[in-house]
Amino acid sequence: MTQNKRPLIGRRAVLGAAAGISVALTLSACGGGNPLSTSTSGASGGAGGSVVVGSADFPESATIAEIYAGAINAAGVTATTKLNIGSREIYLKAVQDGSVDIVPDYSGNLLGYVDKSNTVTVPAGILKALPSKLPSGLSVLDAASAQDKDAMVVTKATAQKYSLKSIADLAKVEDKITLGAPPEFRERPYGLPGLKAKYGFVPATFSPIGDGGGPLTLKALLDDQVQVADIFTTTPAIADNDLVVLEDPKNNWLAQQVLPLVKTDRVNDTIKTALNNVSKQLTTDDLISLNRMVSGNQKMNPKDAAAQWLKDKGITK
Repeated sequence: MTQNKRPLIGRRAVLGAAAGISVALTLSACGGGNPLSTSTSGASGGAGGSVVVGSADFPESATIAEIYAGAINAAGVTATTKLNIGSREIYLKAVQDGSVDIVPDYSGNLLGYVDKSNTVTVPAGILKALPSKLPSGLSVLDAASAQDKDAMVVTKATAQKYSLKSIADLAKVEDKITLGAPPEFRERPYGLPGLKAKYGFVPATFSPIGDGGGPLTLKALLDDQVQVADIFTTTPAIADNDLVVLEDPKNNWLAQQVLPLVKTDRVNDTIKTALNNVSKQLTTDDLISLNRMVSGNQKMNPKDAAAQWLKDKGITK
């Protein structure tokens, strides 16, 4: 589910956990120090005791976790954070054993992780299937419209040169196309096999680039060393460089809506309402903006970026 240079690697590893990828990155920029240490994200006390919000080990997840914690605190329940816990294998167990109570996740790859035989790719189908596949004691709350998923990205010049709007259009010019993506893209179901099966697209050359859609991938694309690249949709570089995201009408990539994964008996109605209100307002454009603040030139702390978002949305004052 592409996951800020080294953090992008962490993001792709977590989004790809359904395929068995594990992560061992510790990103001090996303909370620092011991990933199992707890930091307070607001006032203490309030209805329903207290809860702990965890995150995976990449900036976007840490920022969303801080948004969740801030919203819960604003609703009168004490929330603390444990950031940078690790990959889905690790943080899902943490929710199960009660180390954390809430973690932001991504709908499609969460479903793929808990149901290895899943073939559903569309948003509504994923959200319908997910609750019954989760381990006992876990549940998900409302999903945001915000998504962070892989995409086939080209420069505007390449799109105009070959009249590219959809991934399907790549098949018509495949003999002229070098595709840049992480090495595992060669074998992943959504990678070269998926592009061939769903769109009949087999690039003339595959160029493995191991930075998870980061600066090396971007440079290769801008320098025309590759003509199409696998880059995450919430990567600010897409808008910053006027790149074109090709449409995926056959849903090669699962929908990846942001949603809270929770330990069911640890979230009361107040917490549910607060988190559902976040999901109601969180958009893909918001994720892009937040990623730019945290992982761009500003290097803003995830907690500070989250606080700004919460204020802008009227959740806090």
